[in-house]
Amino acid sequence: MEIILIQDVEKLGYANDIVTVKNGYARNFLFPKKLAKPATESNRKVLAENIKQRAFKEDKIRNEAQAIANKLEDITIKIGAKSSETGKIFGSVNALQVADAIKTQLNIEVDRKKITIDGESIKEIGEYTAKINLHKEIKVEIKLDVVAE
Repeated sequence: MEIILIQDVEKLGYANDIVTVKNGYARNFLFPKKLAKPATESNRKVLAENIKQRAFKEDKIRNEAQAIANKLEDITIKIGAKSSETGKIFGSVNALQVADAIKTQLNIEVDRKKITIDGESIKEIGEYTAKINLHKEIKVEIKLDVVAE
């Protein structure tokens, strides 16, 4: 029996995949748990339309991420931190401060969860790099200049 998966099913397939399974597995497990629906002609047409719309939305999101990546390339973000005379920072600079600095200096909103700093956090004054995962295909690396306030 051919079915269309509604959700990801481990060892079977991902959402919106058309797969062939045994009749009993589909009727007794997949259909009652709302994990799949039969691959009828009307369901196939609905699936094709959903995939087309999702591709359009995905392309729009990818283009927006690419535009942000182009703005962030070759830019150094300055972050001020309170520090001692030896250059150690009181506390640390983390992804939240990096996201706030990008917002204030470049007026670009970046989710802090998408920022990864080499070594988790910054504890001394100096130059560092951070990676921003804007999209699953688009990643950009920015330079951070941590200075004393």
